[in-house]
Formats: sequence, C-alpha cells, structure tokens
Amino acid sequence: MYKRVSQWDDFTEEGSTLSKLRPEELKKTCDPAQFDFATTAEVQPLKAVIGQERARRAVSFGLDVKDQGYNIFLSGFFGTGRATLAWQLVEDKVQQEPVPGDWCYVFNFRDNNCPRAIKLPAGKGKRLVRDMDRLVDQLRKAIPRAYETQTFELQKNHILSSFYEDASEMYERLSKMAREQGFAISRTQEGISTIPLQDGEPMSQEEFAALDEDERQETVKKSKALQEKLNVILRVYRERERDIKAQVLALEQETARSTIVPYFNALYKAYRDQAEVVTYLEQVHQDILENLDLFGEQEETAQLPLAFFRRMDRRAAFKRYQVNLLADNSILEHAPVIYETNPTYTNLFGAIEYEGEFGVLSTDFTKVRAGAVHRANGGYLILNLLDLFKNPFTWDALKQVLKNQEVRIESVWKNYSTYSLETLEPEPIPVQIKVILIGEPHHYYLLHEWDEDFRKLFKLRADFDVEMARDQEHIEEYARFIKAVCEENGLRHFSREAAARVVDYGTRLSGHQDKLTTLFNRLSEIIHEADVWAAYDGAGVVEASHVLRAIEEKQYRAGMMEEKILALIEDGTLIIDVHGEKVGQINGLAVYVLGEQWFGKPCRITARTFMGEKGLVNIEREIHMSGNIHSKGVLTLTGYLGATYAQDKPLSLSASLTFEQNYQGIEGDSASSAELYAILSSLSGVPIRQGIAVTGSINQNGDIQPIGGVNQKIEGFFKVCRKKGLSGEQGVIIPRQNVVNLMLSHEVIEAVEKGEFHIWAIDHVDQGIEILTGKPAGKKGPNGEFTRNSIHYLVDQQLARWAEQQRNGNRRRYSMEPHLRGRRIRPGRR
Repeated sequence: MYKRVSQWDDFTEEGSTLSKLRPEELKKTCDPAQFDFATTAEVQPLKAVIGQERARRAVSFGLDVKDQGYNIFLSGFFGTGRATLAWQLVEDKVQQEPVPGDWCYVFNFRDNNCPRAIKLPAGKGKRLVRDMDRLVDQLRKAIPRAYETQTFELQKNHILSSFYEDASEMYERLSKMAREQGFAISRTQEGISTIPLQDGEPMSQEEFAALDEDERQETVKKSKALQEKLNVILRVYRERERDIKAQVLALEQETARSTIVPYFNALYKAYRDQAEVVTYLEQVHQDILENLDLFGEQEETAQLPLAFFRRMDRRAAFKRYQVNLLADNSILEHAPVIYETNPTYTNLFGAIEYEGEFGVLSTDFTKVRAGAVHRANGGYLILNLLDLFKNPFTWDALKQVLKNQEVRIESVWKNYSTYSLETLEPEPIPVQIKVILIGEPHHYYLLHEWDEDFRKLFKLRADFDVEMARDQEHIEEYARFIKAVCEENGLRHFSREAAARVVDYGTRLSGHQDKLTTLFNRLSEIIHEADVWAAYDGAGVVEASHVLRAIEEKQYRAGMMEEKILALIEDGTLIIDVHGEKVGQINGLAVYVLGEQWFGKPCRITARTFMGEKGLVNIEREIHMSGNIHSKGVLTLTGYLGATYAQDKPLSLSASLTFEQNYQGIEGDSASSAELYAILSSLSGVPIRQGIAVTGSINQNGDIQPIGGVNQKIEGFFKVCRKKGLSGEQGVIIPRQNVVNLMLSHEVIEAVEKGEFHIWAIDHVDQGIEILTGKPAGKKGPNGEFTRNSIHYLVDQQLARWAEQQRNGNRRRYSMEPHLRGRRIRPGRR
C-alpha cells in the first residue's frame, strides 16, 4: 500500500481521490422546473436572433453610417443567424427611408447605340411606359384621320392642281415643239424620249434602219438637239416637282403638328417637373414629325416576302418610342431590401438580351434587363460571399460599382469573344446602395489581408458568436425558439422536459457547461427529427425521450466509421490495451472529425529511451507525418526534462516517440503529456496502467494545459473499454481546466456512478504520474535530490548513470588520442 510520500495530501494506491471527478461534475443538466409552462404552446414564439448583441450593435451602427465605404461584412459561421439578423435590422431601418425613384432606358435619338437613362419618381416609370404606348397608338390613328379630312384634301389638291396644270401644259408644249421638228415624245420610266416621225406616224426600227446613212445621221443629230432642249425643260419640271413635294410635306407636317400638339401638351404638363422626361418628349415630338410616313396608312402592294420585311421594319421603327422600365419601385412602401441568392453576373448587374432574326443576332434598348443592383438602388443588397465567389467576374464588378457609385450594363463576354456581336452601351446609372456581405471569419481575414479594395469598401465588420451565456433569459429564449420552429413548420409542441433536453444539447454543442450554442440550424434539425420520433410513437407532444432518441439516431447515422474502428480494436487489428501495465506505453486520445461527426479514438503511444545525445526523436516528425503544433508539443518536453533533471548534469538521453499504427498525419499538442508519461515510464522502468488514457498538453514547467474535444475523447475511450470489458480501474485523465467543458453521455455517467469508470482532472504532470503508476511522483529536496523511490528519483538516477557513462567514454576516447598522434599510415594499410 502506498501512503503519502509526495506533495499530494490525498495520494493513495488508487490515485488522487480529490482529482477524481464526481458524477454531477460530468454534465450540467437543465431542470425542467425552470420553465413556467407545460408545453411550448404556452410561450410566445421567438422573432429575433438571440445571443448576438455585439453583431446587432455593429450592424445597427453600420446601417446608420451613410458614408461611402461603410458597407458591412457579417462574419460568422453558418447557422448563427447572420442572414436573419441582417434582414430583421435592415427591415426595421428601411421603414423610415423613402422609396427610391424608378429608372428607365429610352431611345437615344442622337446615338441609337447608347440608350439614355432617365430617373423618375417612384411609380412614374410605369406611368411613362403606358403614356408612351398610348401616345403612339393614338397618333397612329389620329394622323391618318387628319390626312383624310376635307380641309387637308382641299389644301393638298390646291397645291397639286396647279402643278398638274403646269405639267400638262409643259407636256403639250414639248409635244408641239417635237412635232415641228419631225419627232414625237414618249414617257418612260427613265423620263421623256424622242421618236422620229414618218408621214406623221412614229417610225419603227425597221423603217429607221431602211433610211440611207445620211438620213439616219441627220435624224440622230436632230434627236440629240431636241433631247437637250427637252432636258432643260425637264430640269425645270423636276425642280417644280420637288417644290410641290416640299409644299405637300409641309402641309402634312403642319397638319400632323396641329394634330399631335394636344397629345404632347398633355404629356408636357404631366411631366413638367421632370426635365429629363420633357427633353425626351421633345425629341420624340421632333422625330415623329420627321418620320410621318410611319404613321400614314400603308398599302401592302408588294409581294411576299418583301411585304413581310417591310412590316418588320415598320414594327422595329416604332420601338424607338417605347420606354424600357428597368427598375419599377411603384409597389414599394420604403427603401428596397434585396437578398440575391444566385448572384451571377447578369443577375447582379443586368444584361443585354439578343434575339435571332434569320440567322442574325440583334438587340435594341428594349432588351436591356435590370439586375439586383438596380432593384436595390437606393436601399440595401444582401449577398453571400461564397455564392459571389462561385460566379466569375462578379466580385471585381461589385467592387467597381461600389467604388464608382454607378452600374454599367454590358456583356461580360464582350472583351473575351472571338466574333463581333452587335451590342449596346447603355448610359451608366448612378448607384446609392449599401451592400451587406455574409461570410465566415477566415474569408474576412483573407480578403482584408490580400484585397486592398475590400479594406476600403467594407470598413465595418459584425462578428457573430457561436455561443452565449447559459443563463435563465437565454434558456427561456431557447424555449421560445422551439415554439417558433414548431409554428413555422407545423410541428408538435415540446413538453418542458423535452425543451430542457434541447437546452442540454445546446450546451453540448457549445462545449462549455455555462454556455449555449448559437448554431440554431443544428438545434432546428433536432427539433424536426424529434417531432418525427414523436409521430412514430403517436404522441401529441414531443417528450424528452423523443429528443434523446433524435440525438442518438443522428449520431448513429453518422457513426459508421467510428463503429468500424471500434470493431478493429475489438478484434485486435488495432492493438489497444485497456488491462494490465506496460513500461513506456500509454493510451493517448485523438479526435476524428468527419463532417459534423466528431468521435474520439485511443492511440497507443510508445517511448524507448537509451543513452545518447540525440535527445527526443519524434518518429512522426522525421517522416513528415507530424503537424507543426504536434512537433512543438514534443519539443516542449525537452525543456521540461532539462529543467527537471539536467540542472546538475548534462541530459545524456536519446529517446524515440511514436504513435503506433498511425498511418495518417497527426496534429495538435494534446498528447504531449501522454508522451511525457511514456518517456518517464521508460526511464524509471515503472509500468503504466493501460486502463487509463491521457489527454492534455504540457508546458515546460510541467503544468497541464486544456485541450479540445474532451467529451469525444472520454466517450471514445469508454466505448473501447466497454467493448473489452470494464474492470472498475479504467478511466481518463484530463486537464482540470476542461472540467467546465464536460457534457458526457448518460452511459459514461452511469458507469462513473457505479464505479466502473473514472475521470481524473489534474493540474500538474506529477498528479498524472501518481495516478498512472501508483507511485509517488517525488519532490526535490534542498540537497537537489528527489524523494527516494519516487518516479522522479528513479528517472534522475537513470539519467545520472548515463551521464557518468558518457563522461567516462569521452575520457577514454580523449586518453587514446595522444597515441594516435604522429602515427604514419603505410600505403595500402589502414
């Protein structure tokens, strides 16, 4: 029986009883009596995101800052309520903000490849579209009717009658003059031609050919002279004809002007406060007067397909008077909030569409389409950063919009296409917008480090925490969250006992007894799944058993790999000892992360020590299977060994450390204390109890430091011990700082209650030594020696012997050197 021989007052053969944890310390459970309801049907549903006060204040402040560059980055993990909080705060903010104006694209009469952008008050864009469509329809009817009035016909006939009289008189004069010279005149498509006469009748080709040469020459000569005179008269006629056409056109324009003025005056009056619209209407007014033929009655005399093409051209010509309403805010009651879930380039910044006509792609200003930036102009745009990065060109284009405060609609492939495509260059539209990006913390840090524009454009970060305090307020809000999920999805309500188990699950996810997780998507999954198990039982309310079943089944579905590893350990393929004692061998604990599934697995760590000067050799590091943090943990052991045992002698030690049957990389320093125990066991020759696994990192002073995944590590080793048989002597040593992280399964807690399994929490390596070996660790006295027969004493004695042997060996080598000096080696001999 070992009694107190070290600094631990409570040391016994069974280990340090004060460091052994009681069952109530292994889990913090929620008492259903904390709730003042029978089921969640009695509580108010949760509407707001909870546990994110820091993020709430940051977002609220960012929304109030109107300066350029104060766009907001929501930094947090999926499920912490980033999008929900942003949407709620923005919706509250925009209630007091005005509705932005509409934006339209109209035909540019000076450059038809550059459509003009016009801004109107909200709702007037749709009105302008209707007004312009109605205007064209009215004018297409009114102008032809105006040309059919008696007044117009009289004026037109008056102009044409004098022309017709003059034309008839001129023709008679020409005919008389030609007959006097022996010719007749004939009208053709090319004009007026002369025909020689014979006996008062037009001469045929045969008769002309029958003339002798002199007569033919004379006839040709006279014909030319007469033709010249005719041409002079015809020029006068054509000038007169042009003048008449101009008079008719002036009459038509004047008639049309007087006809359309009332229509345009009504529009000028309706839009007198919008200078850009008035300018546009004036241009339309002038263009209609210059293209009156579009509004006249068209007689389809041409045959197909010519008539078809003419109709298409006419329809295309009328498009210039249409209005393309790009951003319609007529139905809004406040500034817009747009959450674009598919931020492709065209969805964000708009596009120019094309249509095929007889194998040719064509476009016009009516095919310009808006993007989310246009719809959010004057308001807020919410985007997910990962979705943004999945689409090429969108990130750089978004930064350009925010820097220049304008958005251009253009084809993203214009500069990359190998063929020419008819395209447009619409005027850029000024943008006043605040962008809210949703991403994870490492996204923010990467962009902040490597993207200078990001630092200038997203000056405000809102951090979302993954945990919150486990207090009465937040516990009650958990119940309200359960109620909200049930109401939104038509699920059964939860009893107070079931709600308490959800709270416990939230604590388990947080990894701290005094915390609750804010990963509400994970909680929502359990709520939905518990409802299904309640349905299987035909229960009207979800009970605690259904919640526990949902958690167990969730773990079972994801636990195939863990079960296979346990099977390999059970059949001896993976060699893990949980009974007996071994020198230089210990069970460390590792955590495997496969998606959402975390599980612990014991790993055999062995140490072999021998005399030498190589120090600690980490086999995993030598073959590049060790991560930097693990290598640091191993190197820290050298500092501890030197400080503890090498103050009066050199540390003459070579030691090898390895994780047996480890065929993949290893990272982290949580096994550094276990590695030290294995080394001390090898040096002292004292065996280690194999039924006790160890986790915890160590510093150079021998203090035990906290680690992660403590619940998974304990439960993983417990499952192995249960497979191989619980003996009542098995357990796990953990850092004392990790006690607050314990939220163990009921199987482990029951085993601890029965004394079949134990958990020790320690602060210093000496406590672990005593638990693992059953021997005192030892304390260094004033004379520099450790307590006799303690672990430290045995280790120190072994290192002293090796140091002495090392010195003796060095002296022998040194004493032989003078005999070797000056000796000449003969050729051919060594």
